[in-house]
Amino acid sequence: MSDRLSVFKTYKLYVGGKFPRSESGRVYEVSDSKGKWLANAPQSSRKDARDAVVAARKAFGGWSGATAYNRGQVLYRVAEMLEGRRSQFVHEVADAEGLSKSKAGEQVDATIDRWVWYAGWTDKIAQVVGGGNPVAGPYFNLSSPEPTGVVAVVAPQESSFLGLVSVLAPVIATGNTAVVVASEKAPLPALSLGEVLATSDVPGGVVNVLSGRTAEIAAPLAAHQDVNAIDLAGADEALAKELEIAAADNLKRVLRPQPVDDWSATAGTDRMTAFLETKTVWHPTGSLGASGSSY
Repeated sequence: MSDRLSVFKTYKLYVGGKFPRSESGRVYEVSDSKGKWLANAPQSSRKDARDAVVAARKAFGGWSGATAYNRGQVLYRVAEMLEGRRSQFVHEVADAEGLSKSKAGEQVDATIDRWVWYAGWTDKIAQVVGGGNPVAGPYFNLSSPEPTGVVAVVAPQESSFLGLVSVLAPVIATGNTAVVVASEKAPLPALSLGEVLATSDVPGGVVNVLSGRTAEIAAPLAAHQDVNAIDLAGADEALAKELEIAAADNLKRVLRPQPVDDWSATAGTDRMTAFLETKTVWHPTGSLGASGSSY
């Protein structure tokens, strides 16, 4: 019996719920920690970045308009899909980060748990950062959080999966849509996450995943007039400064890089509130009864 040839996986971008190749047709080699070739990843161009922003903007209305409870259900479904493909992600994370299978398994388990954690926050964050405000007068004064819009996310370079989900999940949990620039040296877990999102209930365009040269993709996103915010988690000091200057042109919200020693540490609400706006509404209470008393 002759030996059969393995069927190598073709990795593609994830934009607008579809899997295009890079607009330029370029790819680059991805290797493991020992220099062994793993796959050819698509090398995104500026056009791919612009297409991803268009897809994210188109999806924003429906995703931000969904109930928070529904968003939580959708995100929990993603966690279910990740659990079903756990062995694939363990293999990819082990190769990407030079970890043993057991250590990679711990990373993947922590990633799935992190996704579930943020899924649970979708209908609770408003209770933490919103509420009624005391005012001197017969009025209700209510503050409620609303999503910022389209958020560009420069994923962490070293933590290819746990770090990625730790910066992506809070963005979409709060109703934003995202354009993700995957880790340049280890993009495969991010590209595989796109496959999970496509086969879950996340509407196309809510998350768009690009791979390639971080600086080449992030620059047009930082300068894009229809991107409302940018998370610079995966940018080095020099690149972060350039992107922050470009982002100032349309007053983007910018989350600067913050050193993270351990992505598995307990997550807080900071990454959710970073991309929320606060809307405050005044409403007259009216009068009650003949005495004219109010609420």
